[in-house]
Amino acid sequence: MPSYLSPGVYVEEVESGSRPIEGVGTSVAAFVGFAQKGPCNEPTLITNWTQFVSQFGEFVEGTYLANSVYGFFANGGGICYVVRIGAHPAERGAAGKREVTEGAQAPLGAYLVRTLPGVTGQITVEVADPEGEDPPQGVFALVVKRNGEVVETFPAVTTKRSKENVATQVKSRSRFIALEEPGKGAAPARPVAQTVTLSVGGPAGESVPSAPESVTAESYVGDADLRTGFGGLEAVEDVTMVAAPDLMSAYERGILDLESVVSVQQGLITHCEAMGDRIAILDPPPGLSPQQARSWRMEGTGFDSKYATMYYPWLKVFDPGAGRNAFVPPSGHIAGVWARNDDSRGVHKAPANEVVRGAVALQTQITKGEHDLLNPVGLNCVRAFPGRGIRVWGARTLAADHAWRYLNVRRLFNYLEESILAGTQWVVFEPNDDALWARVRRTVSAFLVNEWRKGALFGLTPDEAFYVKCDRETNPPEAIEAGQVICEVGVAPVKPAEFVVFRLAQLSSGTGAVDE
Repeated sequence: MPSYLSPGVYVEEVESGSRPIEGVGTSVAAFVGFAQKGPCNEPTLITNWTQFVSQFGEFVEGTYLANSVYGFFANGGGICYVVRIGAHPAERGAAGKREVTEGAQAPLGAYLVRTLPGVTGQITVEVADPEGEDPPQGVFALVVKRNGEVVETFPAVTTKRSKENVATQVKSRSRFIALEEPGKGAAPARPVAQTVTLSVGGPAGESVPSAPESVTAESYVGDADLRTGFGGLEAVEDVTMVAAPDLMSAYERGILDLESVVSVQQGLITHCEAMGDRIAILDPPPGLSPQQARSWRMEGTGFDSKYATMYYPWLKVFDPGAGRNAFVPPSGHIAGVWARNDDSRGVHKAPANEVVRGAVALQTQITKGEHDLLNPVGLNCVRAFPGRGIRVWGARTLAADHAWRYLNVRRLFNYLEESILAGTQWVVFEPNDDALWARVRRTVSAFLVNEWRKGALFGLTPDEAFYVKCDRETNPPEAIEAGQVICEVGVAPVKPAEFVVFRLAQLSSGTGAVDE
């Protein structure tokens, strides 16, 4: 308390007694897979597609990470973390850091051209005639391409000692190559028209993701201490959904067998269960019929977890890497649908009956009868409806416990738990008495009333929707002596209207009575 020593008017700032709880984010995804370039085994924050391209490169045929991240942003996703695995050994140091390598080199006329340290991809250097009519003698153009795309052009250079000297121009301007001039003497002759390829992958760079045979199930699962694989995501607290789309790429390439695929998916589920605040979005193997998909779900995996979900079938999207439509696993697009649903409706609304943007077809057209077999086992289907597009048509977890059957219920509890946890940190080390318990009750109740008003909780009144108990009954003397504050919270989550039934009856004409 302040001391008042002289007469006057004093103003003091005091706390209001309750501190509002703010809802945490629910739509931050994490993707683990193969990329063209970028940091290895290091969760990297990505907020848009351009940033992904800058960090990890473009689409690469035969892999699915880039397609999945693109589908995530196209469907409404805003923030994700990317963990690249399977980098070339020349890129990996002891702690997963990128090593600088000396570039490849080749003769170019009298010169020696080489890639600069750290440059990746297929680098080609082309000597061509300059543009325009009647160019000066000895002048030529030098064009540098990376993975087939022009990245640098030197339109009018020469071998003569001048400011247009090709070696001088390359040294001052190029970010990809260096030219070594021949020894002292007369200026070398102009190089003849030619194209030199410097490197394709390997120590000098890589134009395709290295998914070498050394990639194993452990590469995905990783280690929390070394911050690798799924383990590296333990340090990223705001992730709420995790997918490994290139797990199926490794399977298609023969790097991993089905047993290893199941092992990785189980590792992903274990990670989500241990963290308690995120959901695993699993992909089935490609090309499965509905009967095979059901068998895979029940016999091939046998997963039972309220922190995991699986979607079927694969989606057909345009793949810029291949230049044509291609099938991709659905997890990336589904994560984007979740984010869009959370933003427009809220995490309490089941992320289903939502259009999958970017999907032009499905790998398998599912009939009503086939869906009847898949939905009860927790296999969420994506279906095409005439005039309504391709939509997510399922919202279940892989839990056998019916209390956690619905995906939105699990995600709502994750949201409530994390929000209350983050919003009540001020309680720690406060005096443990009735006044504190009352403040806790007011704080948590005010938060839950807001969630009830949003439609997240079931009930006509707040008393029907939830209860908060923090008093002498929940905090007996032994709990106080142990330094504990125990607050019981019960909520009634809304469940999705999964089966809508209209009962129609025929009325007798003019009587208003129902015909028996």
